[in-house]
Amino acid sequence: MLIFHLPPSSPQSPCHTLPLCQNGSPLHPPKSKKQNSEQKNIHSISYYSKNYYLCSMNNPLSQFGNIPVTVSALESLYPQLKGKHQKIRWLERNGQIIRLKRGLYVCSPGMTGTPLSTALIANHLYSPSYVSMSSALRYYGLIPEAVYVTQSMTLKHSRSFNTSVGRFEYTAIARAAFPVGLTNISREGYAFVIASPEKALCDLIAHSPQVNLRYLKDAEIYLEEDIRMELEDFKQMNPKIFESYIPVGKKPESIKTLLKLLKK
Repeated sequence: MLIFHLPPSSPQSPCHTLPLCQNGSPLHPPKSKKQNSEQKNIHSISYYSKNYYLCSMNNPLSQFGNIPVTVSALESLYPQLKGKHQKIRWLERNGQIIRLKRGLYVCSPGMTGTPLSTALIANHLYSPSYVSMSSALRYYGLIPEAVYVTQSMTLKHSRSFNTSVGRFEYTAIARAAFPVGLTNISREGYAFVIASPEKALCDLIAHSPQVNLRYLKDAEIYLEEDIRMELEDFKQMNPKIFESYIPVGKKPESIKTLLKLLKK
């Protein structure tokens, strides 16, 4: 999956890490001399968990969830402050927001309670784009190897970004081939654009310099040995997407060979 999870903040962490709650004062659990050590630990965890939840709910950043936001969107939360840029730098230093690139941030999962999505981030980091190739195939569970880079196709120049939440690579694709075989994945509170399994496979073949599928056996070896995709899964794919890709994408002859194998 492409969902990136950051570890949640410890429930016993002091609440001054959420300075917007209770005027920034650290929260301390009430003490009771009558409680034994075990009761004190249970009470402390319960107290901090409750107030951590309240801090997150009262923090204006929580409204953004895991959707990347611009500087202007963040500044709009604090109209009363004169030094808005200083406030953003302060939020970043304190781990409340994560910088993706200049002018684009995402709120920390510890502030919103929502795990980050690298697919969603990829769509916003460099657009127009969609997640594809090995990243999309792995998302659908069609290849076994973990993919540590989020790969996307874009109408812009090829480019890559190294961020604190991972590396993102973008490969240029022809405008005519861009819209073929795209799908929109909806999750609670957000959505992202990703290639269908067929389009992801076409993109991977078309933009892998060493891949040239001249014969059916070449296609079988590529699927089963190179990317380790099960032929049974491949046989479930939609031939119409391959047919739509052939006249507009790169390496049409390789895609034609793939289509022959699918229809075999």
